[in-house]
Amino acid sequence: MGIDKRILINPSILNANFDDLENEIDKVSSVSDLLHLDVMDNKFVPNFTFDFKRVTEIVNFSALLVDAHLMIEDPDNLAPKYAEIGCESVTFHYEAAKNTEQVISDIRSNGAKVGLAIKPNTPFSDVAGFMSDIDMLLIMTVEPGFGGQSFMSDQLPKISQARSHIRAHDGEPIALQVDGGISIETIGQAAAAGANCFVAGSAVYKDENPSSMITRLRQLAESNFKS
Repeated sequence: MGIDKRILINPSILNANFDDLENEIDKVSSVSDLLHLDVMDNKFVPNFTFDFKRVTEIVNFSALLVDAHLMIEDPDNLAPKYAEIGCESVTFHYEAAKNTEQVISDIRSNGAKVGLAIKPNTPFSDVAGFMSDIDMLLIMTVEPGFGGQSFMSDQLPKISQARSHIRAHDGEPIALQVDGGISIETIGQAAAAGANCFVAGSAVYKDENPSSMITRLRQLAESNFKS
């Protein structure tokens, strides 16, 4: 099970032009691994992005497979539906789930890889017991809900702790993803701490050449990554 340990760059379209998403995705499709889709319901987080119908449309026209990050209430009932429509990976928040084990099972049984996300105030120890059952752990390096926030460097020890756990368990093929404030200035720190999968939104779509920015981010991550 799982995702191998190579460097993955998954651009977020949170800062892209929502009125021209097909073209915005095409700008980065040749140099990206997956498309990170931030799904916010204005309940679990104080912001709204896409409803289920719109996510389905994006999955269908995207030139990239979709890495869905569900910042929503009730992932127990809703997360498997995102797997059903063809998302490559579905990540839900530990803090929102009533039965984490069941959500993991339901996502996988519907054909998607499973990601588990934790907010900055949630310790790694809360989710360590699920590591052998998931394909990706997402450590938020900002409070979820808005793009353009500053990277929280106080999350670096948590990233290192998660990488140490992976290393101690025979290098389980789990992607260690970080999301929030990832840029030219911060991606090296996150990679050095052990992250190998990076979500970048503002850094990519506010650059004049989004694809070149992704290439630069990948190079920095590769040169700093500590497996």
